[in-house]
Amino acid sequence: MKVELVRVGDGFHFEGSGSSDVKIHTDGSPEIGGQNMGVRPMELLLMGLASCSAIDVVLILKKQKQDITDFRILADGDRVEEEGTKRSPFRKIHLTFRFTGNNLDENKINRAIGLSMEKYCSATAQLEALATITHSVEIASV
Repeated sequence: MKVELVRVGDGFHFEGSGSSDVKIHTDGSPEIGGQNMGVRPMELLLMGLASCSAIDVVLILKKQKQDITDFRILADGDRVEEEGTKRSPFRKIHLTFRFTGNNLDENKINRAIGLSMEKYCSATAQLEALATITHSVEIASV
């Protein structure tokens, strides 16, 4: 896998692309001179984790004929500064899976999330070496 990151202008705004040819924009915070022209890199890591799991979960639940009308994941990451550095990696990440649909089976949803988190999601495998990843589920009917 390869991605390319290209600086846009003379600040901290970058445009990234990969094999999908979809452009993603990142930027630094205004505190360092960024202009809010893109997501922050650490936000992008959380989005990647949530997206990886979301794709798995939707694939599994579609096969199980679950009628999902709305699906969201809220990813909340706690960062801790490493002593002697300015690095602040995630140490705890919590994913809240929120489903709305018709006659959703809670057992199937929990099983799909478990399979994603424990077997399929490569982003989870990458991040769980340094951060504790937990999750919860919220289900609402239409």
